[in-house]
Amino acid sequence: MKVGDTHYRSIWFDEEAQVVRIIDQRWLPHEFRVVALETLDDFATAIRDMWVRGAPLIGATAAWGVAMLVREDASDANLASTVEVLMATRPTAVNLRWALARMREALEPLPPEERWPAARAEAQAICEEDVAINEAIGEHGLALIREIAAGKPGGAPVNILTHCNAGWLATVDWGTATAPIYKAEAAGIAVHVWVDETRPRNQGAHLTAWEMASHGISHHLIVDNAGGHLMQRGQVDLVIVGTDRTTACGDVANKIGTYLKALAAHDNGVPFYVALPSPTIDWTLCDGKDIPIEERGQDEVRKVWGRLEDGAVTQVTICPYNTPAANPAFDVTPAKYVSGLITERGVCAASREGLLSLFPERTREAANG
Repeated sequence: MKVGDTHYRSIWFDEEAQVVRIIDQRWLPHEFRVVALETLDDFATAIRDMWVRGAPLIGATAAWGVAMLVREDASDANLASTVEVLMATRPTAVNLRWALARMREALEPLPPEERWPAARAEAQAICEEDVAINEAIGEHGLALIREIAAGKPGGAPVNILTHCNAGWLATVDWGTATAPIYKAEAAGIAVHVWVDETRPRNQGAHLTAWEMASHGISHHLIVDNAGGHLMQRGQVDLVIVGTDRTTACGDVANKIGTYLKALAAHDNGVPFYVALPSPTIDWTLCDGKDIPIEERGQDEVRKVWGRLEDGAVTQVTICPYNTPAANPAFDVTPAKYVSGLITERGVCAASREGLLSLFPERTREAANG
């Protein structure tokens, strides 16, 4: 995707400086900052404190973290300790576990002197595969949008509601839930996006709205609680969200508030789709109740970031100073409320049978439902 006239990915290896660079998402939409990651603490902090976020990007960042640490010390002990530290940073996103396991499996059989070039190649491969997966999701999701557009009178826009940020900032490029939107815009299909603000961290307001504005896509920012109202009034044609972990039976963990959107969509007959890269499928689980839900710090609820009229970016407290806050970061939407899963191999039912119809090679390991 482009920022101004420059194409950016959300993470890349800087050949000249020999460092990994990321877009530091904490400062968007007010400031565009690129920072370098070199040490284990850099990578762990970037993932844990959400300099990067989104399941695919978390996985890619962890992969590069292993690669960079192996470059410094290719011993078995350092590889094991690096994986252990990074694994503990974010418990819900399954891509983190997947990427670290893939890096470890690729590197453990090799002698130490061969590990850095192999690690670099594997991390880069994970990134390239993510881009290809997300573009394919975009193509399959485009077909859904095209079908709805064909039934709209007079070329009226297809109204799509999103939740959180499942855009290119949550992946290496293209995004998951936004990939069909970008494909539709490129195909000349009129779209309009309802962007949930997504409390408490406001990724919708900060990131998705920034992406939509940057690409000239018609959109409105709405408060999280407005989605059901818009559905009741017939102003939402389609909901597309992302996912941080989806079980082998189709239950979907995503940013807190997704479940409520699914309930509203179900009640109003609005199609509710989940954009699902295959590395985000947890084939070992069937019941979404078994997905660990990250409980984050209370200040994410008690405080918000914003820009003052004088241009300064600051954080303010929005509740009494002595009021505690609970902060579950994700919820689980049962498969029965999901109209379909948009994967890189096509669209399928949110069920074990549906997923295995596209990924038959996973039959042996898929959890039984």
